[in-house]
Amino acid sequence: MDIKSLYIHELKNEIKKLKQPEFRAKQIYDWIHRKLVESYDEMPNLPKELRNTLKENYELRALKVVQQLTSKKDGTVKFLFALSDGRVIESVLMKYHHGNSVCISSQVGCRMGCSFCASTIGGKERDLIASEMLDQIYRIQALSGERVSNVVVMGTGEPLDNYDNLLRFIRILSNEDGLNISARNITVSTCGIPDKMRQLAEEELPITLALSLHAPNNEIRKKIMPIARQYDLPDVMDAFAYYYKKTGRRLTFEYSMIEDVNDGEDQARELAKLLKTYICHVNLIPVNPIKERNYVKSDIHKIQKFKNILEKNRINVTIRREMGSDINAACGQLRKSYIDQSSI
Repeated sequence: MDIKSLYIHELKNEIKKLKQPEFRAKQIYDWIHRKLVESYDEMPNLPKELRNTLKENYELRALKVVQQLTSKKDGTVKFLFALSDGRVIESVLMKYHHGNSVCISSQVGCRMGCSFCASTIGGKERDLIASEMLDQIYRIQALSGERVSNVVVMGTGEPLDNYDNLLRFIRILSNEDGLNISARNITVSTCGIPDKMRQLAEEELPITLALSLHAPNNEIRKKIMPIARQYDLPDVMDAFAYYYKKTGRRLTFEYSMIEDVNDGEDQARELAKLLKTYICHVNLIPVNPIKERNYVKSDIHKIQKFKNILEKNRINVTIRREMGSDINAACGQLRKSYIDQSSI
């Protein structure tokens, strides 16, 4: 049993089965989720006999750093972590004046197939369990010695394709007995799976939901995002609006700017028309070129024109600041590079 993935009440039940006093559960939970230890041997206030019993019956997983790269441009740090089965995932620490933000992966690989993203090359290998998602943040906070205040589930993988583990991760991360990162400081990014978006709306979690839109219509979306062939844009947008209605959380749209694919002035006007009834924010993202794809980043002047058109139509919009461009900080790039080198 993976002990780091247990809720506090589940851990109390396990401790009860071991005929141990209930306060032991609180001690163990504190060591794992606050002090961020990697082994039972680092829990000196537990009796040795209990520690041995825990070792025999409850796995305590901890990620191992394979690579750590720091940007000379902006201090962004990218981590390549090894899982217990030898697979690798990546996470990013971004430092802002308002606090430290960590972008984590939710799966090993991704099956969504977005044609401009390195994360999808090779497809999905497996889901991450809650502890593997949590430990990306725990190890980064322990290694940096700095508090993580914001978490973005926007790395490799489609979070809503790993729904149950995602929920467990969010609830443990925001629990007052753990790191207690406010749910309002957690953002989950999705390609757009309508039934899961509606289901998430019912969970009463005040997290921010970000939709990877990347096109103003279904035709362009189908060309660059295979999932659009399964879910029509009107249904996706309806589910997104339902999320706002249930939670009151402002909607965020992610829009990767790809030269001569989705960055024209007509497309900007079409996007403004699509979003005019929503209380939302649009992040324009200069796409990160990858050698396996022939997409090119939009010219900055085209991006600025696109932004101006949205603003004239009273759409709240920003151009996302490029961070870690000198260390393969875009989703999937470092992992893909590592796998390629390992196979030589």
